[in-house]
Order: sequence, then C-alpha cells, then structure tokens
Amino acid sequence: MKVIFFEPYPIEGPSSRYRVEQYIPYLRANGIKCIVRPFAGSAFYRILYKKGAYLRKLLYFSAGAARRSMDFLIALSCDVIFIHLEAFPLGPPVMEWLLARLGKKLIYDLDDAIYLGAASQSNIFLKRLKCPWKIPKIIGLSRHVITCNEHLEKYSLEYNRSVTVIHTSVDTDRFKPAVKGPSGTIMIGWIGSHSTAKYLESLKAVFERLADKKYGFKLKVVGASRKVFDIPGVEITYKDWSLGEEIEEFQSLDIGVYPLPDDEWTAGKTGFKTIQYMSVGIPCVASDAGPNRVIIEEGLNGFLAKDNDDWVSKLSRLIEDRGLREKIGVAGRKTVVERYSLKVNAPKILRIIRDVAEAG
Repeated sequence: MKVIFFEPYPIEGPSSRYRVEQYIPYLRANGIKCIVRPFAGSAFYRILYKKGAYLRKLLYFSAGAARRSMDFLIALSCDVIFIHLEAFPLGPPVMEWLLARLGKKLIYDLDDAIYLGAASQSNIFLKRLKCPWKIPKIIGLSRHVITCNEHLEKYSLEYNRSVTVIHTSVDTDRFKPAVKGPSGTIMIGWIGSHSTAKYLESLKAVFERLADKKYGFKLKVVGASRKVFDIPGVEITYKDWSLGEEIEEFQSLDIGVYPLPDDEWTAGKTGFKTIQYMSVGIPCVASDAGPNRVIIEEGLNGFLAKDNDDWVSKLSRLIEDRGLREKIGVAGRKTVVERYSLKVNAPKILRIIRDVAEAG
C-alpha cells in the first residue's frame, strides 16, 4: 500500500512532526510505503515567521508550489492521500477537489481551528488568500477525518460522519523523566513559539507575586524569540528552540506553565504542551481552558488555573512541596503513557489508513 502525506511544514514544524512524521517509522514497519511531502522546506521554515526577507520567501514559496505540482502527479499513483491541515497554503482547495473527483481516497487531519482564520494576520491580502472557508470543503471531500480533540470532532461531524479523535501523541520512549540530583533552585519553565509568547505575558503579575514571596525560583523561557518581560528578583533565561534540544529542555524543568485564553481558538488546540510536560514527569499548571480541561484531572495529574490568584496559589504549592511535585509528575506521566503515547495511538492511524484503502 502506498500513501502520500501532504503537510505544510517540515519536521521542524511541531504539527507536522507530531501529527505526521513520528508515525512514519511505525507505518513503514507495518507494510505502508510512505511518501512524506512538506510544502515548506527547512530553509523556508527557518525564515517563514521572521520579518523581512520577502524576496527569499517568495522564491521559497515558488519552489514549494512547483514541488506540490509534482506531488499531485505522485498522488495519482497512491492508494491513500493523507492531508494534514491543507495541501496548499493559499487559495481554495483545488488540489483536494481534483484528487477527490479523480476517485482518490483522502484522509484529512485537523489539529487547529484554522477555519476561524488567522485573526493575527495583519496583511489583509494574505489573510484573504488563506481562505479559511475551504476547511469544511476539505472535510466534506475526505473519506475519513482525524481530529486532535472532541471540539474539532463536533465541528467536523457537521460536514462528514466519519470522524475519529486521535489526540496528539508523544513517543514516551524518548519523552521520559530525567534522573535528577538533589533539589536546588526551582526551575519554572515555558516552552513555546513566537506566536504563543503573548500568552506568557499574562503571567507577569503572577511571577512578580511569587518573587515577592522570596522563593528564589528561576524562570526559563524557550522559543519566544524575544524577551517577554523582566521581573526584579527573578533570574530569567531566554533560549531559542531547537529540535535537538527539545526533550532536554522539558526535562530540565521542575514545573511547567501553559497559559492560554479561554476562547474558540483555544478550544480547537491540542493541549499538547500539557502532554509534553506530563510525559517527562513534570507537574504542570495550565489555564482552565480548552483541551486542558480534558487532559488534566485537577490536583491528581496537574493543576488548572482560572485567574491570577489560582496561578499564584497552585505554583506556590508546587514550589514549596517537592513531594507534591513528584506525586503529580508520576501521575501525569502515567496519564500520557496510557492515553497520549505513540504506542497507543500509532495503531489507530494504521487502522484508519487500512480501512480507507480497503473501502470501496
């Protein structure tokens, strides 16, 4: 069986890495010939969200479009076409429509509420070209739809009755607790991206109040690509994200934080940062929003925070009590192994591919 995977980003892109790339070895080991085709290459992805370099971006985009045209021809010889988010980043779903019309079997993977549009996109021209209205069209053209949570499942069921929830997973053989020495200064950490750093800003007052308690904790910020804030009395380390150091950065923390707004966009997210913290046995305090409410069992495998008082109270408890940190960390790890691990979810992906390929 031959399957082509269309994804928007290379392996450096988290959604491509965790929704497609990590499943490929398992699928190949089970007899699936996998062809993985990102639209943006690694060089393009490195500058994609940076300001300037417009000519280089245009050249990289043109190269991606040319490759995608060749991918269309390759797809014609495949048994199944697996589309993560979209086959082409701009415009209507022309490629998806053509493939469906030619009788090709499409599986669509949705892990973000991209049908809402990019509210943060300041370029009106690009904002219109993104065509968020195409998402329900792609869902309707597909033989099967995979979503990352129940909120997106409910949305997708309006356009397609064949929908399965497969939460974004981690390889628990790689994401695992690190052996740590005697407890020193508590390291609280946030690991994210340039686009989500704005949410971390909402915790400035929280960290200021924790600093007033003279806990002497440190704060690590990875992936923000800028200095988010300064807090007197708190040592803050800012680091760029890198694929090779991702797991080590999670393991270096004592407590993880995951602030998010409680809105429609968040409801469509994976809650994956919570899962990553848990996977390495790190207790997490996350906003009481979206999928965090499904992943976290309050006080058992993590904590949910509704407001600043909640954040301060729950972070204080974890800072003060090493035994609580260890207890929550162990329970979080168990949750991920049982519900969000690659070992649990890879067979589900394989079954869907086989079922779609074998269906008439």
